[in-house]
Amino acid sequence: MSEVSGFSKLSKDEKISWIVKSKNIDDNLFKNFWLEDSCVQKKLDDLSENTISNFLMPYGLAPNFKINEKIYSVPMVIEESSVVAAASKAAKFWLSRGGFVSRVLGTVKLGHVHFSSKLSFDELKNTFEIKKDELLGSVDKYCTNMKNRGGGILSLDLIDKSNELADYYQIEVKFKTCNAMGANFINTILEKLGENFKSYCVDIEINMSILSNYTPECLVEAKLVCKISELGAICKDIDAYDFAKKFKRAIDISKIDISRAVTHNKGIMNGIDSVILATGNDFRAVEAACHAYASKDGHYSGLSNCKLEDDKFEFSLTLPMSIGTVGGLTSLHPLAKASLDILDAPSAEELMQIIACVGLAQNFGAVSSLVTTGIQKGHMKMHLLNILNQLEATPTQIEAAKDHFQTKVISYNEVRNFLNIH
Repeated sequence: MSEVSGFSKLSKDEKISWIVKSKNIDDNLFKNFWLEDSCVQKKLDDLSENTISNFLMPYGLAPNFKINEKIYSVPMVIEESSVVAAASKAAKFWLSRGGFVSRVLGTVKLGHVHFSSKLSFDELKNTFEIKKDELLGSVDKYCTNMKNRGGGILSLDLIDKSNELADYYQIEVKFKTCNAMGANFINTILEKLGENFKSYCVDIEINMSILSNYTPECLVEAKLVCKISELGAICKDIDAYDFAKKFKRAIDISKIDISRAVTHNKGIMNGIDSVILATGNDFRAVEAACHAYASKDGHYSGLSNCKLEDDKFEFSLTLPMSIGTVGGLTSLHPLAKASLDILDAPSAEELMQIIACVGLAQNFGAVSSLVTTGIQKGHMKMHLLNILNQLEATPTQIEAAKDHFQTKVISYNEVRNFLNIH
Protein backbone atom coordinates (compact mmCIF):
# COMPACT_ATOMS: atom_id res chain seq x y z
CA MET A 1 0.00 0.00 0.00
CA SER A 2 1.45 3.36 -0.99
CA GLU A 3 1.47 6.48 1.17
CA VAL A 4 -1.31 8.98 0.71
CA SER A 5 -1.41 12.66 1.64
CA GLY A 6 -4.55 14.53 2.64
CA PHE A 7 -6.71 11.40 2.66
CA SER A 8 -9.18 12.83 5.17
CA LYS A 9 -9.84 15.78 2.83
CA LEU A 10 -10.87 13.55 -0.09
CA SER A 11 -14.55 12.98 -0.83
CA LYS A 12 -15.99 9.53 -0.14
CA ASP A 13 -15.87 8.70 -3.87
CA GLU A 14 -12.26 9.84 -4.06
CA LYS A 15 -11.33 7.70 -1.05
CA ILE A 16 -12.93 4.67 -2.70
CA SER A 17 -11.15 5.40 -6.00
CA TRP A 18 -7.81 5.47 -4.17
CA ILE A 19 -8.35 2.15 -2.40
CA VAL A 20 -9.75 0.55 -5.58
CA LYS A 21 -6.66 1.57 -7.58
CA SER A 22 -4.33 0.49 -4.77
CA LYS A 23 -5.86 -2.93 -4.18
CA ASN A 24 -7.84 -3.69 -7.35
CA ILE A 25 -11.14 -4.01 -5.46
CA ASP A 26 -14.47 -3.52 -7.23
CA ASP A 27 -15.74 -0.09 -6.14
CA ASN A 28 -19.30 -1.44 -6.23
CA LEU A 29 -18.42 -3.66 -3.29
CA PHE A 30 -18.28 -0.58 -1.08
CA LYS A 31 -21.12 1.30 -2.76
CA ASN A 32 -23.49 -1.68 -2.58
CA PHE A 33 -23.61 -1.22 1.19
CA TRP A 34 -24.52 2.45 1.08
CA LEU A 35 -28.04 3.25 2.23
CA GLU A 36 -30.51 4.61 -0.30
CA ASP A 37 -31.66 7.20 2.21
CA SER A 38 -28.91 9.79 1.79
CA CYS A 39 -29.85 11.62 5.01
CA VAL A 40 -29.45 8.49 7.10
CA GLN A 41 -26.25 7.59 5.23
CA LYS A 42 -24.80 11.01 6.01
CA LYS A 43 -25.56 10.50 9.69
CA LEU A 44 -23.65 7.22 9.59
CA ASP A 45 -20.76 8.77 7.67
CA ASP A 46 -20.48 11.53 10.27
CA LEU A 47 -20.25 9.09 13.17
CA SER A 48 -16.67 8.19 12.30
CA GLU A 49 -13.77 9.34 10.13
CA ASN A 50 -12.62 8.44 6.61
CA THR A 51 -15.80 6.43 6.02
CA ILE A 52 -16.25 4.76 2.65
CA SER A 53 -19.03 2.26 3.37
CA ASN A 54 -21.09 0.48 6.03
CA PHE A 55 -20.11 -2.83 7.60
CA LEU A 56 -23.33 -4.74 8.14
CA MET A 57 -24.00 -7.00 11.11
CA PRO A 58 -26.99 -9.33 11.61
CA TYR A 59 -29.79 -7.77 13.67
CA GLY A 60 -32.02 -10.34 15.35
CA LEU A 61 -34.65 -10.66 18.05
CA ALA A 62 -34.71 -12.93 21.08
CA PRO A 63 -38.36 -13.18 22.16
CA ASN A 64 -40.04 -14.38 25.37
CA PHE A 65 -37.76 -12.70 27.90
CA LYS A 66 -39.80 -12.40 31.08
CA ILE A 67 -38.00 -9.84 33.24
CA ASN A 68 -39.55 -8.58 36.47
CA GLU A 69 -42.92 -9.90 35.25
CA LYS A 70 -42.76 -8.05 31.92
CA ILE A 71 -42.26 -9.78 28.54
CA TYR A 72 -39.62 -8.41 26.15
CA SER A 73 -38.42 -9.23 22.66
CA VAL A 74 -34.78 -8.22 22.85
CA PRO A 75 -32.84 -6.87 19.82
CA MET A 76 -29.39 -8.43 19.43
CA VAL A 77 -26.62 -7.51 16.99
CA ILE A 78 -24.07 -10.28 16.59
CA GLU A 79 -22.47 -12.34 13.83
CA GLU A 80 -21.72 -15.48 15.85
CA SER A 81 -23.94 -18.46 15.09
CA SER A 82 -26.23 -19.80 17.85
CA VAL A 83 -26.00 -16.81 20.21
CA VAL A 84 -29.47 -15.43 19.50
CA ALA A 85 -30.84 -18.98 19.33
CA ALA A 86 -29.33 -19.87 22.72
CA ALA A 87 -30.67 -16.69 24.33
CA SER A 88 -34.14 -17.33 22.89
CA LYS A 89 -34.11 -20.95 24.04
CA ALA A 90 -33.09 -19.98 27.57
CA ALA A 91 -35.70 -17.21 27.70
CA LYS A 92 -38.44 -19.62 26.65
CA PHE A 93 -37.30 -22.25 29.17
CA TRP A 94 -37.50 -19.76 32.05
CA LEU A 95 -40.74 -18.19 30.83
CA SER A 96 -42.77 -20.87 32.63
CA ARG A 97 -40.46 -20.95 35.66
CA GLY A 98 -40.90 -17.41 36.91
CA GLY A 99 -38.61 -15.68 34.45
CA PHE A 100 -35.74 -13.36 35.34
CA VAL A 101 -35.61 -11.09 38.35
CA SER A 102 -33.31 -8.10 38.13
CA ARG A 103 -32.45 -5.01 40.12
CA VAL A 104 -30.03 -2.10 39.92
CA LEU A 105 -27.62 -2.01 42.86
CA GLY A 106 -26.07 1.38 42.09
CA THR A 107 -25.68 4.03 39.39
CA VAL A 108 -22.56 5.91 40.51
CA LYS A 109 -20.01 6.73 37.80
CA LEU A 110 -16.42 7.82 38.31
CA GLY A 111 -13.97 10.29 36.85
CA HIS A 112 -10.57 11.62 37.87
CA VAL A 113 -8.29 14.56 37.52
CA HIS A 114 -4.84 12.96 37.53
CA PHE A 115 -2.08 15.34 38.58
CA SER A 116 1.48 15.50 39.88
CA SER A 117 2.93 17.72 42.59
CA LYS A 118 6.01 18.02 44.78
CA LEU A 119 3.78 19.34 47.56
CA SER A 120 2.86 16.99 50.38
CA PHE A 121 -0.59 15.48 50.54
CA ASP A 122 -1.35 17.56 53.64
CA GLU A 123 -0.48 20.77 51.80
CA LEU A 124 -2.61 19.79 48.82
CA LYS A 125 -5.44 18.69 51.09
CA ASN A 126 -5.45 22.02 52.88
CA THR A 127 -5.85 23.95 49.61
CA PHE A 128 -8.40 21.45 48.31
CA GLU A 129 -10.63 21.71 51.39
CA ILE A 130 -10.49 25.50 51.38
CA LYS A 131 -11.35 25.70 47.68
CA LYS A 132 -13.72 22.70 47.44
CA ASP A 133 -16.96 24.67 47.45
CA GLU A 134 -15.48 27.17 45.02
CA LEU A 135 -14.39 24.29 42.76
CA LEU A 136 -17.91 22.88 42.72
CA GLY A 137 -19.35 26.31 42.05
CA SER A 138 -16.98 26.82 39.13
CA VAL A 139 -18.58 23.94 37.20
CA ASP A 140 -22.14 24.47 38.36
CA LYS A 141 -23.22 26.02 35.04
CA TYR A 142 -22.20 22.83 33.24
CA CYS A 143 -24.39 20.76 35.57
CA THR A 144 -27.67 22.64 35.17
CA ASN A 145 -29.37 20.30 32.68
CA MET A 146 -28.14 17.19 34.47
CA LYS A 147 -29.33 18.54 37.83
CA ASN A 148 -32.75 19.26 36.31
CA ARG A 149 -32.95 15.55 35.40
CA GLY A 150 -31.99 14.51 38.93
CA GLY A 151 -28.27 13.97 38.38
CA GLY A 152 -25.01 15.82 38.75
CA ILE A 153 -21.91 15.64 40.94
CA LEU A 154 -22.30 13.42 43.99
CA SER A 155 -18.91 13.88 45.64
CA LEU A 156 -15.48 15.42 45.19
CA ASP A 157 -12.42 13.98 46.97
CA LEU A 158 -8.65 14.29 46.92
CA ILE A 159 -6.86 10.93 46.72
CA ASP A 160 -3.24 10.30 47.69
CA LYS A 161 -1.56 7.90 45.24
CA SER A 162 2.02 8.99 45.95
CA ASN A 163 2.88 5.68 47.68
CA GLU A 164 2.15 3.89 44.40
CA LEU A 165 3.70 6.46 42.03
CA ALA A 166 5.90 9.34 43.14
CA ASP A 167 4.15 12.74 43.32
CA TYR A 168 0.90 11.30 41.94
CA TYR A 169 -2.53 12.45 43.20
CA GLN A 170 -6.12 12.42 42.02
CA ILE A 171 -9.26 14.44 42.37
CA GLU A 172 -11.91 11.73 42.31
CA VAL A 173 -15.41 12.77 41.28
CA LYS A 174 -18.54 10.65 41.52
CA PHE A 175 -21.46 11.37 39.22
CA LYS A 176 -25.07 10.46 38.61
CA THR A 177 -25.96 10.82 34.93
CA CYS A 178 -29.56 9.53 34.92
CA ASN A 179 -30.56 8.13 31.49
CA ALA A 180 -27.38 9.31 29.77
CA MET A 181 -24.15 7.33 29.66
CA GLY A 182 -22.68 10.75 30.39
CA ALA A 183 -19.14 10.52 29.02
CA ASN A 184 -19.08 14.00 27.47
CA PHE A 185 -20.73 15.55 30.53
CA ILE A 186 -18.25 13.86 32.89
CA ASN A 187 -15.17 14.72 30.82
CA THR A 188 -16.21 18.37 30.46
CA ILE A 189 -16.64 18.69 34.23
CA LEU A 190 -13.31 16.97 34.94
CA GLU A 191 -11.34 19.16 32.54
CA LYS A 192 -12.81 22.33 34.06
CA LEU A 193 -12.12 21.09 37.60
CA GLY A 194 -8.52 20.38 36.65
CA GLU A 195 -8.02 23.80 35.12
CA ASN A 196 -9.60 25.55 38.09
CA PHE A 197 -7.72 23.57 40.74
CA LYS A 198 -4.44 24.45 39.03
CA SER A 199 -5.39 28.13 39.21
CA TYR A 200 -5.85 27.74 42.99
CA CYS A 201 -2.73 25.62 43.47
CA VAL A 202 -0.04 26.52 40.94
CA ASP A 203 2.46 23.92 42.19
CA ILE A 204 0.76 21.06 40.35
CA GLU A 205 0.88 19.62 36.85
CA ILE A 206 -2.34 18.22 35.39
CA ASN A 207 -1.56 14.93 33.66
CA MET A 208 -5.05 14.21 32.38
CA SER A 209 -8.74 14.56 33.22
CA ILE A 210 -10.92 11.63 32.16
CA LEU A 211 -13.84 9.46 33.17
CA SER A 212 -13.21 5.90 34.29
CA ASN A 213 -14.88 3.04 32.46
CA TYR A 214 -14.46 0.97 35.62
CA THR A 215 -17.75 1.51 37.43
CA PRO A 216 -17.88 -0.81 40.48
CA GLU A 217 -20.64 1.31 42.02
CA CYS A 218 -22.80 1.24 38.87
CA LEU A 219 -24.01 -2.34 39.24
CA VAL A 220 -26.88 -4.51 38.10
CA GLU A 221 -27.96 -7.96 39.27
CA ALA A 222 -29.92 -10.59 37.34
CA LYS A 223 -31.20 -13.79 38.90
CA LEU A 224 -32.95 -17.05 38.01
CA VAL A 225 -34.57 -19.22 40.71
CA CYS A 226 -36.60 -22.42 40.50
CA LYS A 227 -36.97 -25.81 42.13
CA ILE A 228 -34.23 -28.22 41.09
CA SER A 229 -36.92 -30.67 40.07
CA GLU A 230 -38.08 -28.15 37.44
CA LEU A 231 -34.77 -28.48 35.58
CA GLY A 232 -35.62 -31.95 34.30
CA ALA A 233 -36.63 -30.66 30.88
CA ILE A 234 -33.07 -29.49 30.10
CA CYS A 235 -31.88 -32.86 28.81
CA LYS A 236 -33.69 -36.20 28.65
CA ASP A 237 -30.45 -38.08 29.28
CA ILE A 238 -29.74 -36.58 32.69
CA ASP A 239 -31.65 -36.35 35.97
CA ALA A 240 -32.56 -32.83 37.18
CA TYR A 241 -30.50 -33.15 40.36
CA ASP A 242 -27.47 -34.51 38.50
CA PHE A 243 -27.79 -31.66 36.01
CA ALA A 244 -27.92 -29.08 38.82
CA LYS A 245 -24.78 -30.53 40.43
CA LYS A 246 -22.87 -30.61 37.13
CA PHE A 247 -24.03 -27.08 36.34
CA LYS A 248 -22.87 -25.74 39.71
CA ARG A 249 -19.57 -27.58 39.33
CA ALA A 250 -19.00 -25.82 35.99
CA ILE A 251 -19.64 -22.44 37.63
CA ASP A 252 -17.28 -23.33 40.49
CA ILE A 253 -14.56 -24.23 37.97
CA SER A 254 -14.91 -20.78 36.38
CA LYS A 255 -14.22 -19.28 39.80
CA ILE A 256 -10.82 -20.87 40.25
CA ASP A 257 -9.43 -21.54 36.75
CA ILE A 258 -8.56 -18.52 34.59
CA SER A 259 -8.50 -20.60 31.40
CA ARG A 260 -12.14 -21.48 31.92
CA ALA A 261 -13.08 -18.11 33.45
CA VAL A 262 -12.13 -16.12 30.35
CA THR A 263 -14.21 -18.33 28.05
CA HIS A 264 -17.05 -18.43 30.58
CA ASN A 265 -17.19 -14.63 30.70
CA LYS A 266 -16.80 -14.34 26.93
CA GLY A 267 -20.04 -16.32 26.65
CA ILE A 268 -21.77 -13.90 29.01
CA MET A 269 -20.51 -10.98 26.94
CA ASN A 270 -21.88 -12.60 23.76
CA GLY A 271 -25.32 -11.74 25.07
CA ILE A 272 -24.44 -8.44 26.71
CA ASP A 273 -22.45 -6.97 23.81
CA SER A 274 -25.13 -7.84 21.27
CA VAL A 275 -27.82 -5.87 23.13
CA ILE A 276 -25.44 -2.99 23.81
CA LEU A 277 -24.65 -2.79 20.09
CA ALA A 278 -28.32 -2.96 19.15
CA THR A 279 -29.16 -0.06 21.46
CA GLY A 280 -26.29 2.17 20.35
CA ASN A 281 -24.21 1.88 23.51
CA ASP A 282 -20.47 1.42 24.03
CA PHE A 283 -19.74 -2.30 24.28
CA ARG A 284 -15.98 -1.70 24.65
CA ALA A 285 -16.53 0.30 27.84
CA VAL A 286 -18.82 -2.35 29.33
CA GLU A 287 -16.45 -5.15 28.30
CA ALA A 288 -13.52 -3.44 30.00
CA ALA A 289 -15.51 -2.79 33.18
CA CYS A 290 -16.85 -6.33 33.39
CA HIS A 291 -13.44 -7.94 32.94
CA ALA A 292 -11.94 -5.61 35.56
CA TYR A 293 -14.81 -6.48 37.90
CA ALA A 294 -14.08 -10.17 37.33
CA SER A 295 -10.68 -9.47 38.90
CA LYS A 296 -11.92 -7.45 41.88
CA ASP A 297 -10.93 -10.15 44.40
CA GLY A 298 -7.33 -10.27 43.22
CA HIS A 299 -7.73 -12.97 40.57
CA TYR A 300 -9.77 -13.26 37.40
CA SER A 301 -12.87 -15.44 37.81
CA GLY A 302 -16.27 -16.21 36.29
CA LEU A 303 -18.86 -13.48 36.75
CA SER A 304 -21.91 -15.68 37.41
CA ASN A 305 -22.81 -17.55 40.59
CA CYS A 306 -24.79 -20.70 41.35
CA LYS A 307 -26.25 -21.91 44.65
CA LEU A 308 -28.05 -25.17 45.43
CA GLU A 309 -30.02 -25.24 48.67
CA ASP A 310 -32.39 -28.11 49.42
CA ASP A 311 -34.59 -28.21 46.30
CA LYS A 312 -33.73 -24.65 45.17
CA PHE A 313 -31.60 -23.76 42.15
CA GLU A 314 -30.36 -20.16 42.09
CA PHE A 315 -28.27 -18.74 39.25
CA SER A 316 -27.22 -15.08 39.29
CA LEU A 317 -25.00 -12.47 37.71
CA THR A 318 -23.78 -9.15 39.11
CA LEU A 319 -21.71 -6.83 36.96
CA PRO A 320 -20.98 -3.15 36.21
CA MET A 321 -23.13 -1.61 33.52
CA SER A 322 -22.65 2.00 32.46
CA ILE A 323 -25.04 2.63 29.57
CA GLY A 324 -27.58 5.21 28.44
CA THR A 325 -30.90 5.56 26.64
CA VAL A 326 -30.50 9.20 25.60
CA GLY A 327 -27.71 10.95 23.72
CA GLY A 328 -25.03 9.53 21.46
CA LEU A 329 -26.01 6.80 19.02
CA THR A 330 -29.25 6.07 20.86
CA SER A 331 -30.95 8.84 18.89
CA LEU A 332 -28.59 9.22 15.91
CA HIS A 333 -28.66 5.62 14.64
CA PRO A 334 -32.11 4.69 13.29
CA LEU A 335 -31.84 1.04 14.35
CA ALA A 336 -30.60 1.96 17.83
CA LYS A 337 -33.68 4.15 18.23
CA ALA A 338 -35.86 1.32 16.89
CA SER A 339 -34.28 -1.08 19.38
CA LEU A 340 -35.24 1.15 22.28
CA ASP A 341 -38.76 1.44 20.86
CA ILE A 342 -38.98 -2.38 20.67
CA LEU A 343 -37.98 -2.47 24.36
CA ASP A 344 -40.76 0.04 25.19
CA ALA A 345 -38.46 3.06 25.63
CA PRO A 346 -36.69 1.84 28.78
CA SER A 347 -34.88 4.08 31.22
CA ALA A 348 -31.15 3.49 31.59
CA GLU A 349 -31.79 1.45 34.74
CA GLU A 350 -34.38 -0.71 32.96
CA LEU A 351 -31.99 -1.27 30.06
CA MET A 352 -29.24 -2.27 32.50
CA GLN A 353 -31.54 -4.97 33.83
CA ILE A 354 -32.54 -6.22 30.38
CA ILE A 355 -28.92 -6.46 29.26
CA ALA A 356 -27.84 -8.30 32.40
CA CYS A 357 -30.67 -10.81 31.97
CA VAL A 358 -29.62 -11.55 28.40
CA GLY A 359 -26.06 -12.12 29.63
CA LEU A 360 -27.34 -14.52 32.27
CA ALA A 361 -29.55 -16.32 29.73
CA GLN A 362 -26.58 -16.72 27.40
CA ASN A 363 -24.47 -18.15 30.22
CA PHE A 364 -27.24 -20.52 31.30
CA GLY A 365 -27.63 -21.81 27.75
CA ALA A 366 -23.90 -22.27 27.19
CA VAL A 367 -23.18 -24.01 30.49
CA SER A 368 -26.28 -26.22 30.12
CA SER A 369 -24.99 -27.42 26.75
CA LEU A 370 -21.45 -27.91 28.04
CA VAL A 371 -22.50 -30.22 30.88
CA THR A 372 -24.98 -32.22 28.80
CA THR A 373 -24.74 -32.63 25.01
CA GLY A 374 -21.58 -30.55 24.53
CA ILE A 375 -21.34 -27.13 22.94
CA GLN A 376 -20.66 -28.25 19.37
CA LYS A 377 -23.91 -30.09 18.68
CA GLY A 378 -26.06 -26.98 18.73
CA HIS A 379 -23.37 -24.56 17.61
CA MET A 380 -22.35 -26.52 14.52
CA LYS A 381 -25.97 -27.06 13.51
CA MET A 382 -26.30 -23.28 13.37
CA HIS A 383 -22.88 -22.96 11.73
CA LEU A 384 -23.83 -25.41 8.96
CA LEU A 385 -25.56 -22.66 6.97
CA ASN A 386 -22.41 -20.49 7.15
CA ILE A 387 -20.35 -23.33 5.70
CA LEU A 388 -22.91 -23.99 2.96
CA ASN A 389 -22.99 -20.32 1.99
CA GLN A 390 -19.21 -20.17 1.98
CA LEU A 391 -19.14 -23.15 -0.39
CA GLU A 392 -21.83 -21.46 -2.55
CA ALA A 393 -24.29 -24.33 -2.19
CA THR A 394 -27.52 -24.17 -4.21
CA PRO A 395 -30.91 -23.99 -2.43
CA THR A 396 -31.49 -27.67 -3.26
CA GLN A 397 -28.08 -28.63 -1.84
CA ILE A 398 -28.72 -26.59 1.32
CA GLU A 399 -31.96 -28.43 2.05
CA ALA A 400 -30.32 -31.79 1.36
CA ALA A 401 -27.40 -30.93 3.63
CA LYS A 402 -29.65 -29.85 6.49
CA ASP A 403 -31.38 -33.23 6.33
CA HIS A 404 -28.15 -35.20 5.92
CA PHE A 405 -26.29 -33.60 8.85
CA GLN A 406 -29.09 -33.85 11.41
CA THR A 407 -27.41 -36.88 12.97
CA LYS A 408 -23.85 -36.49 11.68
CA VAL A 409 -20.76 -34.56 12.74
CA ILE A 410 -20.53 -31.25 10.91
CA SER A 411 -17.18 -30.01 9.64
CA TYR A 412 -16.02 -27.97 6.67
CA ASN A 413 -14.49 -31.01 4.96
CA GLU A 414 -17.53 -33.21 5.56
CA VAL A 415 -19.87 -30.57 4.15
CA ARG A 416 -17.61 -30.02 1.13
CA ASN A 417 -17.45 -33.77 0.47
CA PHE A 418 -21.24 -33.99 0.72
CA LEU A 419 -21.71 -31.18 -1.81
CA ASN A 420 -19.32 -32.83 -4.28
CA ILE A 421 -21.66 -35.79 -4.61
CA HIS A 422 -24.90 -33.78 -4.70
